[in-house]
Amino acid sequence: MRSTPSSKGPLALWSPTRSPISANGSRGWRPPLWGRLTIRCTSSIRSGHISVGENEGIIYVNNIFPHRLQWLLRGPLSHIQPLEGFLTRVNNPELAAADPTRIVQRAFPGELGLEIKEVVTRYKEGGAFVKYALKSDISNEIIQDAIKEHLKTNPIRPWFNPILKVDADLVRGTPWIEDLYRIPSQTLKVEFLPTSPDNSAAELTQESLYSMFRPYGKLLDIQTQPSDSKVEPRYAILRFERPRFAVMARNCMHGFIVSEEAGGGKSGTRFKINYERKIKLFMIKDWILNHPRLVIPAIAALIATITVIIFDPIRTFFVTLKIKSSYQSEENPVLQWVRKQASKASMFPFAKRKSDPRGLAAIWDDRQTEIAQLRAWLTETAETFIVIHGPRGSGKRELVLEQALKEHKYKVIIDCKQIQDARGDTAKISRAAAQVGYRPIFSWMNSISSFIDLAAQGMIGTKAGFSETLDAQLSKIWQNTGVAMKRVALEGRRKEDKDFNMSEDEYLEAHPEMRPVVVIDNYLYDADDSVVLDKLTEWAAGLTSANIAHVIFLTTDTSFAKPLSKALPNQVFRTIALGDCSLEVGRRFVLSHLDAEAGDGDDEQNAKRKETLRGLDYCIKVLGGRVTDLEFMAHRIEAGETPEAAVDRIIEQSASEILKIFILGTESVAPQWTREQAWYIIKSIANSKDGNLLYSKVLLGDIFKDNGEATLRALEQAELISIGTDKGFPRYVKPGKPVYRAAFQRLVANKTLQGRLDLLILSKLIGNENSSITKYEEELRVLGSLPKYPWELTSRIEWLLRKVHGSQAKILKYESESAALSKSLQKEN
Repeated sequence: MRSTPSSKGPLALWSPTRSPISANGSRGWRPPLWGRLTIRCTSSIRSGHISVGENEGIIYVNNIFPHRLQWLLRGPLSHIQPLEGFLTRVNNPELAAADPTRIVQRAFPGELGLEIKEVVTRYKEGGAFVKYALKSDISNEIIQDAIKEHLKTNPIRPWFNPILKVDADLVRGTPWIEDLYRIPSQTLKVEFLPTSPDNSAAELTQESLYSMFRPYGKLLDIQTQPSDSKVEPRYAILRFERPRFAVMARNCMHGFIVSEEAGGGKSGTRFKINYERKIKLFMIKDWILNHPRLVIPAIAALIATITVIIFDPIRTFFVTLKIKSSYQSEENPVLQWVRKQASKASMFPFAKRKSDPRGLAAIWDDRQTEIAQLRAWLTETAETFIVIHGPRGSGKRELVLEQALKEHKYKVIIDCKQIQDARGDTAKISRAAAQVGYRPIFSWMNSISSFIDLAAQGMIGTKAGFSETLDAQLSKIWQNTGVAMKRVALEGRRKEDKDFNMSEDEYLEAHPEMRPVVVIDNYLYDADDSVVLDKLTEWAAGLTSANIAHVIFLTTDTSFAKPLSKALPNQVFRTIALGDCSLEVGRRFVLSHLDAEAGDGDDEQNAKRKETLRGLDYCIKVLGGRVTDLEFMAHRIEAGETPEAAVDRIIEQSASEILKIFILGTESVAPQWTREQAWYIIKSIANSKDGNLLYSKVLLGDIFKDNGEATLRALEQAELISIGTDKGFPRYVKPGKPVYRAAFQRLVANKTLQGRLDLLILSKLIGNENSSITKYEEELRVLGSLPKYPWELTSRIEWLLRKVHGSQAKILKYESESAALSKSLQKEN
């Protein structure tokens, strides 16, 4: 492989002179003795070392390959065996003047007459090891000095970087030839090893290390191992200014044995040198694993931040779309034309044109005052809640949505019943999001995040914050909804408007008609679910205080003031109480629903209708003015039943519901009342003249002695009864629905049921009196155990004796009534 450099071929190396200059200053070229030179890499890698004889030496030549070539060796071609051969063919002198043999030829001065035996290339580190044979009269140090002087006089610049120069130095140690995935860096880790297992190594000082490694390049820092460190073997960290300096130092000093004179101890110390990366991936991994209390919450915060940045604008857009969709569909001229054509009798001759399919016109005519009042409140600038309360079936939702807000642009309807009926936090979040159009919602991720939080809590002792509570999720949903509503309210602003210079808050305050309306239906449906109610009330208070929207609450619970006062403590609630309609309005409602107004049809048809509607006034009186019951009766009459039969069906159905919920189902659901208390109310109302009971009289009954007011409130919440007020104070106890009085009477008419439940009441009363006697007797026993009979206790003892006597008299009375009832029940067939 003898070759002579040529200046005429394509050059991959550049030198400031056209031809090399020898050591004695004469021009020309005197090549060293190359013999049977071979370029080896694979064989040396397999053995790990270069075999060196007695009269042989090794020089390391640096900067003859690009330092960044290692990406190719660790990439897709890392397992190809003939890679070095492939690179040799690419570096063929005929194709490119980058052959390592030619570089080595130019690096060695010709007057030395060295015999080069082997060149081991190191593509990963950008250099090559050159093994040569020594002459008897020349030492390795002389050869090193001659080569350095020759390269200083005749610099060789690589083709890939003309700024660098080819450098060479004597290999003093035993180089390790490896192809591990170790990228050269400017930092070296020098470990101090013993020369044999029986000996010990010495730890070199910074001064000694500096004198040994400074000739290879500028050192930035030398860090010795801390004295209290238990890590073995001992080591030092050397940081060079350039990676090529570290490459030269490692290849020349790895395996070098420091003598005793140089500070290596009695038996000497051997160097083991490896590249040390400045920032190690495994150090980052170890830090993450060793600091989960910091890392896991930080990751959770990062995920939350990314989620807010990416998904919040999308969710706000969809909420805005949901708010505007109903109004846009109402304004769409195509949809309006389709509805108009579909309602015409000419298009569908068999269809009956009907603008009021439910026949509620009579109800709305009677409630025009409430409708006008509600519309007026929506045009005022006052910051307050609007509460519409009334029993179920009184038409609250229809009055607000179909009458008061019929012409209003933007509405948001939130049904608490749908949210609170959902099982589990995930379902509640999904339903709340669906009602306002909040998407995408990854509710299923909450369960997975909960498991991650549980695992993190077991590992670090606290939750990581991956999963969000129901409280936080609802806050996010309604907060985005508020942002969308404010955006919708401000869309009407124009630059040509007189008040365009106002701020957004001032504009919203001055234009209440531009604010959307939030209708919260079934408020206080489940008062025990405080999370949903508290967040919803707090959010609604924020909307009204910021003038973003009007808020209307629809509720059947008369105790709405307490939760609302927490959100707006200094505001007055504007309320509309909807009760049952009058009998006259109820009659007109049924007739309009049946299209049975007087004057329709001929005389024969009118007579037939009058026959069918005979007794209608009595039936309406029994049902009262509850809209849902009247509508159900009208449907049954349309189906062919008589009014009496329809009312009887309603009464029977109501009696069955009362029996199931308030009497037979008390043990399974464990409500705040007992079956005896419910039956006492049912029987008392059924036997009363006007269907009302005095509130104070009910509380004075023996069966309501304990928690009487709480029991009545619970029964009112369950809609068995309703409590009427007089000047703000409870006065009357009435049936929850007008038809319930007839249902109560039907239940009481069942003598068997009445006898059984009366027996239970008597048994309960006897038990209460026995408990009272036991307490009185216990106190008498304590007083009787005193050593002397003090006269001051005479009145107390007499009082206790009278109480015992009174309770015993009641027991005798109750037992007598119980015996009579038992005898009566035994006589029944």
